[in-house]
Amino acid sequence: MIMVLTGGCQCGKVRYEVKGEPMNQMFCYCSDCQERTGGDKWFGVWYSHDNFKFTGAETKIYTRKGSTGADVHNHFCPDCGVTVCADITAGNLFTINGPSFDSSEHLAPKMAIFTASAPNWAVLPSDIPIFKTFPSNS
Repeated sequence: MIMVLTGGCQCGKVRYEVKGEPMNQMFCYCSDCQERTGGDKWFGVWYSHDNFKFTGAETKIYTRKGSTGADVHNHFCPDCGVTVCADITAGNLFTINGPSFDSSEHLAPKMAIFTASAPNWAVLPSDIPIFKTFPSNS
């Protein structure tokens, strides 16, 4: 049986559904993620475009250039402002805000990336692989 998980923004208007196992789960310490979250990192859960769909209200979108030079479309709720996910066009995937899932039992970061950009006060994990930039094998 294919696993189906749901989640959404803080006010509940923007909703999504994912199918299957995630491609990856990671902490990202890049400066863009720090600015978006207001913290030291983003916890992203990766799903291919084919396994993700929005099921609630339409999102607002902010587009920026990612580290590859390709567009990254940040989808956020027009009411509560929570960023639900980012469409990473270079990878044909969505990185979903880990805490936005309705259930967190399946969540566990597998690596930390862009740690060279982490603020000096960030506490890096010690139980997963850590990469100063983006690992070439991801």
